[in-house]
Amino acid sequence: MLNIFSIRNHTPRWLILIIDLMISLVSIMAAYLLRFNFRILPEYTEPTNFQSFYLVVPVVLSIRLLSFLISRTYAGLVRYTSTKDAGRIFFVLIVGSAILGIINIVTYETKDQFFIPVSVIGIDFLMNVFLMTGSRFFVKAMYLDYTISKKEKQNALIFGISELALITKRTLSKDAESSYKIAAFIDNTNVHKGKKIDGLSVYGTEELIPLIEKYNINALIIAEKNIPSELKTEVIDICLQYNVKILSLPDVNSWINGELSVNQIREVRIEDLLERPPIQLDINEIRKYTLNKVILVTGAAGSIGSEIVKQLLRFQPKKIIIFDQAESPLYDLELELNEKYNFSNFEIVIGDLTNQLRLKKVFSHFKPSVVFHAGAYKHVPMMENNPAEAVRTNVYGTKSVADLSLEYGVNKFVMVSTDKAVNPTNVMGASKRIAEIYTQSLNGLGKTKFITTRFGNVLGSNGSVINRFRQQIQKGGPVTVTHPEITRYFMTIPEACQLVLEAGAMGKGGEIFIFDMGKSVKIVNLAKKMIQLSGLQLGKDIQISFTGLRPGEKLYEELLNDKENTLPTHHPKIMIGKVKKYDLSVIENEISELIIAGHTQDNFAIVKKMKKIVPEFLSHNSIYEEIDIAKKAAQKGEQKGEQSQKTIKEAQKLKD
Repeated sequence: MLNIFSIRNHTPRWLILIIDLMISLVSIMAAYLLRFNFRILPEYTEPTNFQSFYLVVPVVLSIRLLSFLISRTYAGLVRYTSTKDAGRIFFVLIVGSAILGIINIVTYETKDQFFIPVSVIGIDFLMNVFLMTGSRFFVKAMYLDYTISKKEKQNALIFGISELALITKRTLSKDAESSYKIAAFIDNTNVHKGKKIDGLSVYGTEELIPLIEKYNINALIIAEKNIPSELKTEVIDICLQYNVKILSLPDVNSWINGELSVNQIREVRIEDLLERPPIQLDINEIRKYTLNKVILVTGAAGSIGSEIVKQLLRFQPKKIIIFDQAESPLYDLELELNEKYNFSNFEIVIGDLTNQLRLKKVFSHFKPSVVFHAGAYKHVPMMENNPAEAVRTNVYGTKSVADLSLEYGVNKFVMVSTDKAVNPTNVMGASKRIAEIYTQSLNGLGKTKFITTRFGNVLGSNGSVINRFRQQIQKGGPVTVTHPEITRYFMTIPEACQLVLEAGAMGKGGEIFIFDMGKSVKIVNLAKKMIQLSGLQLGKDIQISFTGLRPGEKLYEELLNDKENTLPTHHPKIMIGKVKKYDLSVIENEISELIIAGHTQDNFAIVKKMKKIVPEFLSHNSIYEEIDIAKKAAQKGEQKGEQSQKTIKEAQKLKD
């Protein structure tokens, strides 16, 4: 049987034009019949009469034809008719009717009578609008109904009953390319269960499993933004257990022309599962120290630095100095600030933290009031193999920025540190701890308030395990995990940067602020969940392999966030760490010796000096454990020597 929709692809435009003219003919005829109650007066049927129906119709059709040709209303694909097409038809028809009205005015002035009854013009316009747009939408509906019924669909549920949920359902229903047929709604509040929305039943969250089994559900679309994290995790775990694909909606601001597209509905990412409730910031306090201020951000091309820059935009700084040595990421950030955020009050400065002349020029020229120091080397294995560079950038670089902040009277210096600085087991963590010690020791010497913020891993950052897992899954595996018991704390980049700004606002100087990272996550479980979210089966489609701990890596990371080691602040997610205070003169001398040791490129000498400055620095799974072993042996030797001396003295006393 010939498919009427398949030949539509080859329907010539002139045929659509003829159909539109036929509609116009029907409209004007119907207008006359309706106007005169289906009994047209004789004067309107006399061919010789000025107002004759036989003269009016050709004039009306000529005007309609001319307007259709100029506007090309016939050129669109009928099966894809949109509200914009309907609007254009409405405009073209009203212009044509207006021309008829003008003709009426002219004939009334010249012949003292209307060419067309005014009511006929109005009825004709309404009939035309109804028939032309209605016919197009009818063909579109028939086409969609045919193509959708022909295409095999998978059953899906929509989680949520908000306006977003309704838009999602209608978008999927009207799109012929959609792979899903919505079976029901799930009310995350359980308030409206038992009701109907757009013809579909609403169920409670406790009915999710029965629904999956009853309708053979293949996908669940999360169309609700404010879902408690516990409920979201529970729902997603159920879906993963039953091999149900989990989809989510894009941000409303990214919708195409203000409308949701089926192609924008994407699979849920692991970052979405680890998100926590939005942070409540003290906007006024942050604004006090950032509004109309010149702000320097070091390491501004990195994950944290660039996000700090973006977070600062809403607080209207006078200028942001974006400092980094990474040329291409800086260029990308520049384009993003200009094009996406329409922000131009910034200055890109390419430079190295250890280049004193370059840094001094930045401080002397721009005179920043606030410094966010995010520039550092953060990769644990890389720094374990290159301790001289860890010292040069993380210690000497931080010292340079801190010293210049003090010299040029910066109001606040906020350093971004890491949880790896707590009881460090690697060179990177130790270098960050030394940087913390130095900046803390500077507090009180001038007007600059030195503040440190400390948090764990951030989702999606450069070098993040999540990015690594994603790449490995895309390549078909295996997914490599260092140890089956290894755990890490995770926080989203925006969340971490918001807390950095908040800590900067509340800091009085000398504090180490520790962020509440929530519960630690077992990395192997993270890998398994990412594999499931990718629609793959562990052990069948992809494998997990354990590679062993890397140099300097430890199983569990610490934040000192228990009550015994921290003090609370007004913000529930920020605490102040109780840490040892150091004398500046002592630590300054120690760091100077460390920097000199760094110039020698003698890795063992450098690490040995770092361990002297940070006694709790005990290497793990590293060649530098040799230093710890030698130190313990020396301490035991000293203890034995002291014990021997004590024994000799006691024996001498007895002898005497």
